[in-house]
Amino acid sequence: MGLFDKVKAGAEQAASSAQKQAQTVATKRELGQAFADLGKTAFGLVDRGEISHGDLAAGVDHIRALQARLSGEADAGAAGGSSDGEADIVE
Repeated sequence: MGLFDKVKAGAEQAASSAQKQAQTVATKRELGQAFADLGKTAFGLVDRGEISHGDLAAGVDHIRALQARLSGEADAGAAGGSSDGEADIVE
């Protein structure tokens, strides 16, 4: 095997490894988004009283506290005349 063949084989192996890593990262991102979507759905169901479970209560309370904090910051920003231009993520 010549030097060129060795370099070519090494490059192909590196490309294959990089592609596998990129696929893994993409799958992890998709998994994170799936969990986030499920969480938003579960929060909505709890918030509307359609489901109830003790394991969900702390998370729901935490989300409500964060939403209240964002709402308070938005109110304070509007009163002070400053805005960061970011949309609120309160659902």
